[in-house]
Amino acid sequence: MMQASSAELETIDHLSSVAARMMLAAFPSHVREAFERRAKEIDYPVEAVLEMAIAGFLDGECLSFVDCQPRY
Repeated sequence: MMQASSAELETIDHLSSVAARMMLAAFPSHVREAFERRAKEIDYPVEAVLEMAIAGFLDGECLSFVDCQPRY
């Protein structure tokens, strides 16, 4: 059985930077640039900003996937 590294364990409840970059690459450039600009404005990694946007869409009271409890 393969053991997970500590970096992999830290991303279980959060969007990884690799996954975020893959998602951002699929967006139109103006959307991708808006996420990157917002991340720079608040000094957060872009994956955290993307995660907050998705989680906020699913549950307006959450800050991240960890807090997300969608009612759908």
